[in-house]
Amino acid sequence: MKILIAGLGLIGGSMAKALVRAGYKADGFDRDAVTAAARRAGAVASMAGDFKNYDLVLIALPPDETMRLLDTAEFKDGAIVADICGVKTAVGQIVRSKKRNYRYVGCHPMAGKEVSGFANSDETLFDGASMIIVEDEQTDRAAADLLQELFYKMGFSFIRRCSAGYHDRKIAYTSQLAHIVSNAYVKSETADDYRGFTGGSFQDMTRIAGVDERIWTRLYFLNRDNIAGELRGLIFELNKYLCALEEGKEDDLRDLLKEGRLRKEKLDGQAD
Repeated sequence: MKILIAGLGLIGGSMAKALVRAGYKADGFDRDAVTAAARRAGAVASMAGDFKNYDLVLIALPPDETMRLLDTAEFKDGAIVADICGVKTAVGQIVRSKKRNYRYVGCHPMAGKEVSGFANSDETLFDGASMIIVEDEQTDRAAADLLQELFYKMGFSFIRRCSAGYHDRKIAYTSQLAHIVSNAYVKSETADDYRGFTGGSFQDMTRIAGVDERIWTRLYFLNRDNIAGELRGLIFELNKYLCALEEGKEDDLRDLLKEGRLRKEKLDGQAD
């Protein structure tokens, strides 16, 4: 099976390295300097040739580049072409806009770092992580099953298969909203001169504040309805805490904190 990875940044580079560890070889498609670095590191065998030469193409590019490639590139008849974008509905709509000669499967690895680029890629990045495989009535089951087997070999420990809409609703909450909250949290002037006043809470809240706006702005807008709904819900809940504090209602605040604690305990139980 001839494999191509298009995009050799943090995720694509880590996929390339994980494939090497699993006994596979892939070619790489990226800027010449990036591909050369990946070759020197042994992550890819060579620079990409004609896309029509590959049985499996993994696209690890920003959303607009991903959609352009899926819509205009020429792939091998019957090839499996998978993207790893953080939004799935918008990408799937482009693919389904006309008949394709390839078998498309949308994927999303739930792993990453606060840094980017091939230099930060790691063959162990996906060890113990989960991978989401998106499928609908048009998805080729054999293609999805092959990818699932390959992902396990790359180190993923849990595969979740769901629809694109379900994925986007969940990711709006578990990932994209969290980034926005962290990014807004650090804007307080009280954060200045924080040394000596912080523990784990501050680190947890600020770890993902430094999002790359060149990438994340577009991802947010491609899923903006879901994110806006989650943001409205969060603001609604936060306002309850604000009212309890401003109105001096200590019992109300205690009830709110208890409600949140019980909700967290229930979620922890579901994860067991």
